[in-house]
Amino acid sequence: MRTSVLLLCVLICIVLAIPVPSKSAENSLADQIIALERGALNRWINADPQGYLDLYAPEVTYFDPFREKRVDGLEAMKAMVEPLKTMKNPISNPRFEMIDPRIQQHGDIALLTFNLVNYGKLPNRETESVITRWNSTEVYSRVSGRWKIIHSHWSFVKPEVKQAAP
Repeated sequence: MRTSVLLLCVLICIVLAIPVPSKSAENSLADQIIALERGALNRWINADPQGYLDLYAPEVTYFDPFREKRVDGLEAMKAMVEPLKTMKNPISNPRFEMIDPRIQQHGDIALLTFNLVNYGKLPNRETESVITRWNSTEVYSRVSGRWKIIHSHWSFVKPEVKQAAP
């Protein structure tokens, strides 16, 4: 009996010694990842893709509704966004709203999902309007101690589906 009580006490001490992620650690990770994403979005909305290019891992994969197939790798992403670097943004006073960001962490992988609404003034318009509404999924991985995007997927919120002609 005494041995089983001693064994139970040792077992309880072992269990209590195992670190449990605290809510503040989870919040800290969420704050960190969301801050990285907001930083890239702040640059992107002003036609500066470098914020995202700095976050992409070399093996990044990417989908969006303007592409017929997946984009593979950082070099392909750089080529895809190169025209943005010289393009004048036709939207004045651009801004965005990140809605309901959520982080799910699994080891060195963090999944960020959120909705994004882009606003701005279109040419020859006096009032701000909604430009686009997005669903976003960003898969971050800890690479050499830094969070990098290894996969990015963008889709329109409730896209208009066109019926095929009979």
